[in-house]
Amino acid sequence: METKNIMIVGVGGQGSLLASKLLGHLLLTQGYDVKVSEVHGMSQRGGSVVTYVRFGDKVYSPVIDKGEADFIVSFELLEAARWLPYLKKDGQIVTNTQQIDPMPVITGAAEYPEDLVNKLKSTGAKVDALDYLSLAEKAGSSKAVNIVLLGRLSHYFDLPKEAWMKSLEANVPSKFLEMNKKAFELGKNCEE
Repeated sequence: METKNIMIVGVGGQGSLLASKLLGHLLLTQGYDVKVSEVHGMSQRGGSVVTYVRFGDKVYSPVIDKGEADFIVSFELLEAARWLPYLKKDGQIVTNTQQIDPMPVITGAAEYPEDLVNKLKSTGAKVDALDYLSLAEKAGSSKAVNIVLLGRLSHYFDLPKEAWMKSLEANVPSKFLEMNKKAFELGKNCEE
């Protein structure tokens, strides 16, 4: 199998590291060679965070270069736009429509770009953009947006639901497991 590349992008504190750990675990249990690499920006201060997940028969490097990502999973709209150059021509973006103002917007030095979903689509990218944050809140916590996004991402993979559930069980503390299973289901079953 040809190596597949997934980028998980967001803002510090949104749960992208747990999402990449869970995805790596899932893919390992399915027999793939997996490499996961975390690149932290100012993650502690709400800065950009990106994680690379690469899998296939044999993966030699954890790094994804521009134009190589099969998927970009984004927790925040501007982050999807920021990492767009890394998407393959036929790649898929799965993005939350939540907007978190970066520091230049907070200080008044810049404005948050308008109509980003249509701007992303105008580049020819396939864009799956929904308010996944509200689904996380429906599941019981805004912090479950990472699992809602993975539920949505599962649409694009031919992997059994049971395998996703086992990875949740292996990586999520038991007291949060039911809420996260609900979050996964809400993401998996939502309509575009």
